[in-house]
Amino acid sequence: MARPKPLSELIERSLGPVFAAQGFASTDILASWSEIVGERLARACQPEKLEWPRRRGASREQRPEPGTLTVRVEGAFALELQHLVPLVIERINRHYGWACVGKIRLRQDRVAQARRRAAAPPPLDPVRRGEVALAVSTVSEAALRDALDRLGLAVLGAQRPR
Repeated sequence: MARPKPLSELIERSLGPVFAAQGFASTDILASWSEIVGERLARACQPEKLEWPRRRGASREQRPEPGTLTVRVEGAFALELQHLVPLVIERINRHYGWACVGKIRLRQDRVAQARRRAAAPPPLDPVRRGEVALAVSTVSEAALRDALDRLGLAVLGAQRPR
């Protein structure tokens, strides 16, 4: 029987060529971006492309010269990030353990945001809650009664004014 594979291996195999075309050696920088730069910066910017300088007579064993990372940044945050560029370069290089990024180029654009968790709805009026409980109280099977109770509460919650 084949052993289960971590999702990271499957993602790397399927998305690796796409990221390689953008200059990224792996998907790691995108997956670790918020860990590298912090949550606050990660909400306002994303790495987009890593460009490496051409090698001139260097052997394969030597590390390449530092590259230029293009970062997409929200327009309102661009000026602040411009002042933080040296710190971001330091954090990226510390994360990888070598000077892989020497320069950051900013590109103002919208940054895709992860969906924020919706706020919890306000509590249901006790009178309405009682109406649902009374309506399902005649159902004898407990599992069905609980399911109908949850359905009734969901319907009443959806009807509340926002």
